[in-house]
Amino acid sequence: MSRSLNMDSLVRGATFAAALGLFFLLILLPLVSLNQYAVREGIGVFWDRLKNPDAVGALRLTLLVALAATAVNGVIGTAMAFLLTRYRFPGRKVINALVDIPLAIPTVVTGFALLLMYGPLGPVGRFLGERNIQLMFSFPGLLLGHVFVTFPFMVRAVGAVLESVPRSGEDAARTLGAKEWQVFAYVTIPAVKEGIVAGAFLTFSRSLGEFGASIMVSGNLVGRTQTGPLYIFSRFNTGDVEGAAAIAILLALASFIILLLLQIVQSPTGRRAA
Repeated sequence: MSRSLNMDSLVRGATFAAALGLFFLLILLPLVSLNQYAVREGIGVFWDRLKNPDAVGALRLTLLVALAATAVNGVIGTAMAFLLTRYRFPGRKVINALVDIPLAIPTVVTGFALLLMYGPLGPVGRFLGERNIQLMFSFPGLLLGHVFVTFPFMVRAVGAVLESVPRSGEDAARTLGAKEWQVFAYVTIPAVKEGIVAGAFLTFSRSLGEFGASIMVSGNLVGRTQTGPLYIFSRFNTGDVEGAAAIAILLALASFIILLLLQIVQSPTGRRAA
């Protein structure tokens, strides 16, 4: 019996040490290295890198695109989640599977597909070009890429809550004469606000770090379509490792804070406070 307990303790200890070691090597160590590069020339140089006009413009655009993508997906993602959970129709399972496609394929493939459809050589791109409307290599194209990549986060977050919410409130509202849009706006939406908040946090955080689709649809134009991740890539290619690291550590810190806030909001204490 004693030998069995010792063996169990040894296995638990080894598992704990292996998990902690891998977490340190794969997650913490690269972040520490990133921080060292960002400040190795001093805090003053670090701040100078952050105050670079191109860096400020890239960060501003990153924030704007993330907010816009979150707003757009807040509407269409919530509507899609409602459609998939509340209705049964032919092809529903296919559409439900397609929702997760952006998570399954490389984001650079996403950007390439969007470019072939909405770029100068694509049918929609040519149609718009004939009317002097440019979608790709501009803010709308960048937003389109981010909406595509982050779409599943809102759908799944809201859908998970919808699945657990009883329909009795919606049925009662219909019985009292409420129209479908009133049921959706005044009963369904308040009931799934936790899912919407979670989806918004995840969408915003994911958009902050989007690179693959962005580089394909944006043209990486400095001051116009260059987001934070694209700026990091550009600075690293020119040998400015410290400048790239400064923006990288800022984006990593922002994503960490967002995910930490999400955990606080989703905790029982956070839900009671809300």
